[in-house]
Amino acid sequence: MLRYTLMRLGVFAGCLVVVWGAVYSGIFPRGFGDSNFLWVLLLSLVLSAPISWVVLRKERDRASVQIVDRVDRMKANLEANRSQEDVADDTARAQGEAAASN
Repeated sequence: MLRYTLMRLGVFAGCLVVVWGAVYSGIFPRGFGDSNFLWVLLLSLVLSAPISWVVLRKERDRASVQIVDRVDRMKANLEANRSQEDVADDTARAQGEAAASN
């Protein structure tokens, strides 16, 4: 997941540099007053989102498989712990009932 996040940040940084160059060279319009940095930032976000969606598809799928595997392992561990608690509880109840009947 860290690799995907770093790749996503790289795509955003690349878009930020390209948009910044395009705005200051006059290809894209400048923002109003002091809002130019915000304009460049928002335009970079808008452009990097679809690029990342297409370019990083394989990496995103790989990261999601890793997350699903990790969640499945956690669920299995929780179920194993739960079944161990049930066995211990059943054993304690059986011993308590046997002691009470004596």
